[in-house]
Amino acid sequence: MKRILIVLLVCGIYGAGFAQDLKTLFVAMPDSLSPFLTEVNRADFGDFLESGMKAEVKNRFGNTSEMTKLTSDYLFLKSTSASTLELKLLPLNDSVKVICAVSTYFAPAGDSQIAFYDTSWKKLSVNDFIQLPQEDSFYIVPQSDVQADSLKNLRAYADMYLWKATLSADQSVLSITYTTPDYLDKKTAEALKRYVVSTPLCYEWKNGKFIKREELNSLSK
Repeated sequence: MKRILIVLLVCGIYGAGFAQDLKTLFVAMPDSLSPFLTEVNRADFGDFLESGMKAEVKNRFGNTSEMTKLTSDYLFLKSTSASTLELKLLPLNDSVKVICAVSTYFAPAGDSQIAFYDTSWKKLSVNDFIQLPQEDSFYIVPQSDVQADSLKNLRAYADMYLWKATLSADQSVLSITYTTPDYLDKKTAEALKRYVVSTPLCYEWKNGKFIKREELNSLSK
């Protein structure tokens, strides 16, 4: 009996390790989280890329989906002509990992949603892994009353809070860009962008969380 338990424990360890390869996890993704793609579709992407072929498949709706990047811990998928999916496998500790999923929709301004899952695709609380930015985080503080009034008037047109997130393929980094100006008319957008932070907000994965780079820098001082 003791010997059987040891064998089962060893098999469980190896099985868990195998299951934490992103290609395998993506194929095992529940259909409820992959409405455009079948399990066969998801498996085909990896096979095509490993064969040096263009990784395109016909999805459930008869349209084309394309995977352009797949590594052991990252993938990028053009789900449709107007949407993308990025997945990143991130360590919680030496043996446990979580999946960060970034779904982005373009209509035409990019708008992202971030979700986290364990390696069994159980959804986890986003707040446990990142503190998403408030809209004010993307704005430069006005330096005069005139600028403050101008910004207040311009922001009255920006009645939707939109942002686009991207994951790094090579590093455990998440970048968030403010995209609200992209749905405004050109004149208003250009005027508003004068008050918008010019670079994306960057978050680094540290101790099981995405932490804003400025906060990491202050902690290291």
